[in-house]
Amino acid sequence: MTTTAPTSLAPDALSAAASAPVSGNPAPLKLLIAAPRGFCAGVDRAIEIVERALDRSADPVYVRHEIVHNRFVVEGLKAKGAVFVEDLAEVPDGAQVVFSAHGVPKHIPADASARGLDWLDATCPLVSKVHRQAERHAEAGRHILFVGHKSHPEVIGTMGQVPDGTISLVETLDDVAALEFPEGTPLAFLTQTTLSVDDTRDIVAALRTRFPEIAGPRAEDICYATSNRQTAVKAIAARCDLLLVIGAPNSSNSLRLVEVAEREGTPAKLIQRAQEIDLAWLAGVGTLGLTAGASAPEVLVREVVSRLGEWREVEEETVTTTVENMVFKLPRQLTD
Repeated sequence: MTTTAPTSLAPDALSAAASAPVSGNPAPLKLLIAAPRGFCAGVDRAIEIVERALDRSADPVYVRHEIVHNRFVVEGLKAKGAVFVEDLAEVPDGAQVVFSAHGVPKHIPADASARGLDWLDATCPLVSKVHRQAERHAEAGRHILFVGHKSHPEVIGTMGQVPDGTISLVETLDDVAALEFPEGTPLAFLTQTTLSVDDTRDIVAALRTRFPEIAGPRAEDICYATSNRQTAVKAIAARCDLLLVIGAPNSSNSLRLVEVAEREGTPAKLIQRAQEIDLAWLAGVGTLGLTAGASAPEVLVREVVSRLGEWREVEEETVTTTVENMVFKLPRQLTD
């Protein structure tokens, strides 16, 4: 079927196609849309926290770092009055500030409280769970090996939950091989919630092989949404000539979806908006896959489908691997 653009899209989403439509009545494009895709419960919660804070305040609401890694979402919240900053020092005295879904080092809320700022924590509850695990391991005297990507906000936030010198970052199998600790050092491992399931499994296996006594989480730290979206991509990748992933270049879970497709042998492209699609990508493509990272709203999926419909007749098929019904509670300050 040929789709039409939703009327709720921003004006730039409805701009004319950069290239002329394909001539010669090309064959329909089979579009496999992965499910689950897009927003997870943690992202829904974080955005709702900012929106409710804005509704309750006549003054600007400050957000430390992007609330989630998606420019469309951030720009939408800016239009409603949110002010995004990277440093707490940029927040005026007496203002309200929201901490992003990725989590922050422990000293950030403490600094906010010391300044008398009214703060709300939008950290995903699954990230907060990892924070609590890190604290317990540190209190038990274990050195923590944290599997994650350097400089990612979630990694910075988690490593900032425990004293310096009590946690080390592990990114690769080579990092595992290079680890050295005095005999008898009690160890534990934790992982970033948005990693590749396959890569993390290999690293954790290497850690357990090198350090048989290492303590680990009872359940995998990789969040349900990250795992589900990777599984959904695996379910369609083999049937596709190309896969498009809607997400931001600084979104860890979106980048992992590209990697998952490529590991399955399917070329993949990361795009933020429909206008980034190059018509040349569709040359020779009979079946196209489509998914969205956990920070990308469904409206961007429909925008992409509409864009494709400008060039080819689109036959959609949704491939569902599981149904998500997770909901996280809002902070008490917003529900009292």
